[in-house]
Amino acid sequence: MTSLVETRAASAEPDDPPDVVDLVWRLRANERSAVAEVYDRHHEVLRRFARRLLGNDAAAEDLVHDVFLHLPKAIRRFEGRSSLRTFLVSVAANRCRHHVRAAIRYRRATERYAEHRAPTRPVQPDERHAQREMAERLARALDELPVDQRVAFVLSVIEGRTNAEVALITDVPEVTVRTRVLRARQKLKALLEGERTDG
Repeated sequence: MTSLVETRAASAEPDDPPDVVDLVWRLRANERSAVAEVYDRHHEVLRRFARRLLGNDAAAEDLVHDVFLHLPKAIRRFEGRSSLRTFLVSVAANRCRHHVRAAIRYRRATERYAEHRAPTRPVQPDERHAQREMAERLARALDELPVDQRVAFVLSVIEGRTNAEVALITDVPEVTVRTRVLRARQKLKALLEGERTDG
């Protein structure tokens, strides 16, 4: 039978802070202060990932809140094969489906509202406007991807993680990650090029 010390020692990776073993143990014991500590250390990384995935600050905050709300239960699956931070991103990736759908609904409602508003003045073509427009086009194109492809694309292409890291986060083989990213790239390219020819 595995001792508590062995279980706790298996819960950390060398790149984690020295107290992460104790922190994981406290999370498993459902200590609120442990959740607060993990939040303080890792919420910014999770928020950036959620923002890139969902394209909306409010939806990103909702996903981060969801991750920390479910962390005491989710931590039971933490086996120490990754850092705690990587594990938290995997929890976010696993819990994102509802949030992706909500972000898509919000974006479409906002676009419908914007279409019905009369412009108060013509928009000047400057670099900031062009960047914002491209970000909006990419967000709309991402909305058309299946969630698995969307997650793989954001983790791999936008966040620059390796296939091995993405495989660990999404719990699929590396070949599956490569396939999802390739299909996402192909679909995004077709969608963005289609927008250019339509516009």
